[in-house]
Amino acid sequence: MRLLGLGLAAVLVAGCSTDPDPRSDDDATGASTPVASASGNPPFEVEEVDRFETPWAMAFVPGTGDLLVTERTGTLTLRDAETGERTEVSGVPDVVAAGQGGLGDVVVAPSFEDDQRVYLSWAEAGDGGTGAVVGRARLTTGEGSAALEDLEVVGRQTPKVSGNGHFSHRIAFDPDGEHLFISSGDRQQKTPAQDTSNTLGTIVRLSLDGEPAPGNPLADEGGASAQIWSWGHRNPLGLEFADDGTLWSSEMGPEGGDELNIIEQGGNYGWPEASNGSDYGGGEIPDHADGDGFVAPRTGWTPSISPGSLLIYTGDLFPEWKGDAFLGALSGESLVRVDLDGTTAGDDEKIVEGQRVRAVEQAPDGSIWLLEDAGSGRLLRLAPA
Repeated sequence: MRLLGLGLAAVLVAGCSTDPDPRSDDDATGASTPVASASGNPPFEVEEVDRFETPWAMAFVPGTGDLLVTERTGTLTLRDAETGERTEVSGVPDVVAAGQGGLGDVVVAPSFEDDQRVYLSWAEAGDGGTGAVVGRARLTTGEGSAALEDLEVVGRQTPKVSGNGHFSHRIAFDPDGEHLFISSGDRQQKTPAQDTSNTLGTIVRLSLDGEPAPGNPLADEGGASAQIWSWGHRNPLGLEFADDGTLWSSEMGPEGGDELNIIEQGGNYGWPEASNGSDYGGGEIPDHADGDGFVAPRTGWTPSISPGSLLIYTGDLFPEWKGDAFLGALSGESLVRVDLDGTTAGDDEKIVEGQRVRAVEQAPDGSIWLLEDAGSGRLLRLAPA
């Protein structure tokens, strides 16, 4: 492992993209010399652990500390915690790797130690275009091999539409391990986020086998509506429960207006009727305001940081940060910490700077691990100095 310097980093400029969203989470940095920086307290060190080509998400395997890493182009890797040896996992579904789509999230099931199940998300093609899918499978390992077995789909974003943006497809389990939450972006279609007859621009709540969960706010309407927990979302790329059971989500706004939200049952988060950002090309959107009927963010960012992932820290290695939110910033090229006091969001600071941070995860020992985006692709470990 290589120890990185912790001096103040210059901010690198993101390159251009052909995606219709100029601030797409698939923009390239063009950076050739990544730099890490640290600010604030407590002091810590950053170690480079590994590198990947197109990383998107990661999850630690209970009992071993081994690491599962997804790459957008369709590869799932199991990395040995002791040796660093990497094994490509077979049985991964075919994915549509284009724009922001491809192989996405990976999360270990609450029942993993009993059934070895993992959940993962990806983009697939079908009637009407493309859409996000969530499936579950058993992770089996042997002598130098690993595989997904008995893969079954438990959730689909509906409807499929043209384009390759705003899939979101982040996965979270509630603290009781009884319900599956999936974020579903608006697919750059905007208005469907206010139409609860589809699941675009929503967060859905399902049973572990993919059925609409009892008690959902629109359960009586049936169909796609019965899956919905909240709506009016644009591109929620972070989804995480705090220890107190609060569900938090980080969401990309348009030009400005990135959000950190508490997700409420039956909450309408306003998109595209309300946002603290502006439409591309200068179109104005009403800001969130008291009494407008929409749930306002707990904090936000203008100019944008493009939050692509979210961690609510619960470890003991950094007691000063316990309960705080950590967001991987893409256009913001940093790891951002938000001081949380229960459900109140306070000040934020950039912890590590210089590269687009694609994913952030907490290791079993309480260290914080980062995956930088394609073009750098470093796997980093943050631990006390």
